[in-house]
Amino acid sequence: MPDLASNIWAPWRLDYIRQLSRPTANACFLCDYFKSPADDEKNHVLWRTPRSLVCFNRFPYTNGHLLVAVASHKPDLESLDTAERLELLQLVADAQAVLARAIEPQGYNVGINFGRCAGAGLPDHLHLHVVPRWNGDTNFMSVIGDVRVIMQSIDGLYDHLRRLSSEMNLPRIASDAKE
Repeated sequence: MPDLASNIWAPWRLDYIRQLSRPTANACFLCDYFKSPADDEKNHVLWRTPRSLVCFNRFPYTNGHLLVAVASHKPDLESLDTAERLELLQLVADAQAVLARAIEPQGYNVGINFGRCAGAGLPDHLHLHVVPRWNGDTNFMSVIGDVRVIMQSIDGLYDHLRRLSSEMNLPRIASDAKE
């Protein structure tokens, strides 16, 4: 009989591994998300604005790992106009607010990977990662086994964040910034 304690099931990883070997010419899941608002629930898009969207990372580091992306297919901050830059930061703040209420993280990592060598899985479409963190969440699983344990389904947390977002009147997007 196998030792089940030594097995961790992460079936979603297979999709990620398979997509790494597929041709990526003209393939951008964020652009696809922007073009298909009718699929927001299926794609776990939490919010969208004319300039941006917030969605769940399909291959999360931890529970509640969100992506904040601009609508335009641009690779870096320099390419964005002022309104896009400001909206990205406002959406990061809104994402933190709803995550704080929903799952009570004790901290966050917020970051951008510029270029594939820096870890960007989608290097040509700028997006920020909002990663909730808890004291002690870097435990032996990730340190020794290079394994992450996700404590809640994306669908369950997506539904919860959608309800809370409505109650909290999120996202809170300010009026257009002047260039």
